[in-house]
This record gives sequence, structure tokens and C-alpha cells, in this order.
Amino acid sequence: MPVSRRPFITYAALGAGLLTAGTGMAMPQEQDGKTIAGFGVEDTKTEIDTSKVWQQKFDRKIKMGLVGFGLCQFGTNFSLQNHPNVEIVAVSDLIPERCAAMAQVAQCPKTYPSLEEMVKDDSIEAIFVATDAPSHARHCLEVMKHGKHVATAVPATWGNLEEADMLYEMVKKTGLNYMMFETSAFHDDLYAMREIYKAGGFGSELVYSEGEYFHWSPTPIDSYKGWRIGLPPQWYPTHGNAYYVCVSGGSFTEVSCVGHRSTIPHLMPENNIYKNPFGSEYALFKTSEGGAARMAVAWDVYNPFGGEKGRVCGQNGAFWNEQSGFGGLPEAMELVKTLNLKKPPLPPGVEPGYHGGSHGPLGNEFVMSILENRKPLVNIAWALNMTVAGIVAHQSALKDGELLKIPQYSF
Repeated sequence: MPVSRRPFITYAALGAGLLTAGTGMAMPQEQDGKTIAGFGVEDTKTEIDTSKVWQQKFDRKIKMGLVGFGLCQFGTNFSLQNHPNVEIVAVSDLIPERCAAMAQVAQCPKTYPSLEEMVKDDSIEAIFVATDAPSHARHCLEVMKHGKHVATAVPATWGNLEEADMLYEMVKKTGLNYMMFETSAFHDDLYAMREIYKAGGFGSELVYSEGEYFHWSPTPIDSYKGWRIGLPPQWYPTHGNAYYVCVSGGSFTEVSCVGHRSTIPHLMPENNIYKNPFGSEYALFKTSEGGAARMAVAWDVYNPFGGEKGRVCGQNGAFWNEQSGFGGLPEAMELVKTLNLKKPPLPPGVEPGYHGGSHGPLGNEFVMSILENRKPLVNIAWALNMTVAGIVAHQSALKDGELLKIPQYSF
């Protein structure tokens, strides 16, 4: 299997401790030195409830493996190596230089040349899969086949409905924990939306939701086997789709999607491996609550106001943006005043991290779900309901917006 060895990042420097000031975490950069979207210092800003202290409920440490130290160094960016209930016993990356740098950041001397080798290690209880997106489903299936809990970067599967069903059946069959690390799920605004929704602040249902992931890409962002170049926008939909699924726990049932044919060269069909003609795709969904949602993913839209955002509206109120917060009927406003909308404290040593301070909470949620023997927040149903909706949306865009039904997953 050919492996690109293009030096996206100076891995030796990372291994030696090139960290973002104040975060204690590596700051990924593209080859030209630009900060990758979501990894700027401003992306670490978050509200944690400082009036409380994290309480350690368990003494044992989960023996965990980390796989993948590519463009974003996601394998070590969720503070799993710093969690008091985790012992990182092995790391892996296909490229030796990256694997060595990852081992230094994770402070773990044991390495494997591939995930396929790592899963044979019987001492490992759980693995975080941060490999290339087209391999996520295959790699998660391999981990669970070997009896290990698994967490994965987004999305759950790559344009493949059959793999989605295989993942779903594997989780049901094994009873193992599966979690997708969708960063929007722990954005400050979405966390607040979810708490308000659970308390009934929006009313009995969400009538309308919006979400968007705008990642301006005037030049190609290379990666393993070039998987990022020209990818169908709605195959990477979860940052926006979370603004319905991770608020309500609901799903999208039908979709009509419009695609924009980009004039940016690498986003044209003759210049990408997917033959994908669209630089952006705009989906209108029906939701399981009977409402509507507009979800956009774009590589050819320059939006200086932020690329991962969303808003929700119910019968009793709406949360429109972080600046305005929640607004609603008097009784809804009184209810919301009683809620704690700040994220709970994290374990000592676990940083909130990037993407709106979501990395630490995601890693901690995966760890605690295993220790508490419960399903994690972004479980298999949520992960697939976010991911598969985008796959079908792209199919709709290719059919000039034809209304298509979306497979449903529950857990």
C-alpha cells in the first residue's frame, strides 16, 4: 500500500515539544505555516464551570492505544494521554517519522507500524482512531472485531451506506462502546442548546435548525492519498449536522440538496479522485420531530465570521448565536435562568483544547462512558444519523435536488 511521505509538518519539532502557549497541546500547521482551521489560539476559548471541581470516581486506568498523527495530529489532541484514568500503552502511524513524534507527545515508548498490528495487542482495552477519513469505518470495525472499545475522528463512514450498516450491527452485536469525536457537540453554544432542550426551554420540539461548516479552501489541502482534495462537501457534514442531532438527539428523515459547481480548479470534477463537481452543498432536511433543518458545507465560500456555527428555533424560544444567546417567551426565559449552561470541569491535566474547547470534553466523555458502562454522548446512532444524512444529501445534489429518504439509526 503506497504511503505519501510529504512533510506536512515538522514532526521532529512537534516531538521536541512545539506547543501552543497556554494549552499544553501541539498546534498543527499546514506546510506553508498557516494554522489549520479550528486550531488557532482563539479556538481554545471556552466557558468551564470553575465553581466546581472534577471528582475522580474510579481508580483504574483504561489501557488505550492511539492511532494517527497526520495533518491535524488528532491522535494526541484530545488529552487522552493526560487523563488520570487512562494509560496510553501504544501508538501507531504508518509513517515512521510521525509515529516517533506521536510517541514523544504521548510519552509512550511502545509503537506499532499499523492499526492492524496494534489491535492484536491483548493488553489494549480501547483505541482512538484518528486515521484518514476514508478508513474510519474499516478501522473501527477492525478494532471492535478484536473486542476493544473505539472512538473515532469524524465522519463515521466515507460515502458508504453499506459500511454504515456494518458499523451499526457491529456495535449492537458486541455491546462495545463506539464514540465519534464530533467537536461541535461540545462547542459552548451547542452545549447550552442541548441543556436548554433537555429542560424544555425550546418547547416540545425544534421547529427549525441551521448549521454550517465553511472551510475556505482556495488551494488543495493535501493528506494521505489526497483524500481531502475535492471531496464531496456533504461527505464531511457532521460539524453542521450536530446543530440538530447533538442538540435534540433526533435525526434527518428526508433531504433535498443543491450543489454549487465551483470554479476553483481543484474543486472541479476533472481534478479530484471523486469526480465531484461541487465546491459547496446546501441541504434542506426534514427532521424526525417534524421540523426542518438547513445544513451547509462549503469549501468555496469565504466566510470571515466563523466556519462552524449553528442555531436552533423552537415554539418557545431560539438560540441564534453565542452573542445573543437564548431568547424566548417569558416562561422559557425564567426556566433558562435556572440552568447551568457552562461545561463541567475537566480532570487535572486535561486541557479543553481546540475547536471551541471541545477536545478535552470529548476525550473525557469517551473515558467516562467506558468506566461507567454506559453509551457515550455521540454514540453510534448519533454518529451515523449525522454522517449518513450527508451521504444521501450528496446523492440528492447529483440528482438536481431530488427529495430522498435517509436511513434511520437508533440505539
